[in-house]
Amino acid sequence: MDDETDERPPTRHLSEDECWQRIADAQYGRIAATAAGQIDIFPINHAVDGRTIVFRTSAGTKLLELTIHGSVAFEVDGASETDAFSVVVKGVAAEFDRQGEVAEAERLGITPWAPEPKDRWVRITPTEVHGRAFERPRSAGSAG
Repeated sequence: MDDETDERPPTRHLSEDECWQRIADAQYGRIAATAAGQIDIFPINHAVDGRTIVFRTSAGTKLLELTIHGSVAFEVDGASETDAFSVVVKGVAAEFDRQGEVAEAERLGITPWAPEPKDRWVRITPTEVHGRAFERPRSAGSAG
């Protein structure tokens, strides 16, 4: 480590409202689920519905893991040239298929990126929401 003092402000904890705004603005997130002692991480495109996260999926590993063990973590992050952030949501994921709920979810405009049909709907209900943001170091070539 060099002897220069890092003069950036300390890492800032995001308010819950800031966290939800970052989640809503993110193009995609990652969901971590576990089954049979194994942890898997899946990229998902999603939408915010109130204070929950909704996404579409298909039958397969992700949905099976969520059915076996609904406790999940969801994460979004981002960075610009000047700052970076990370938001983590811990909660319970559950598939839903009631016609009214699905109709409401379809209004959120979630369009799957992958070409396979994504006809199953999942909602993450948070138990914890935490986020942080910080300024990135200025590059050595930038003027001071």
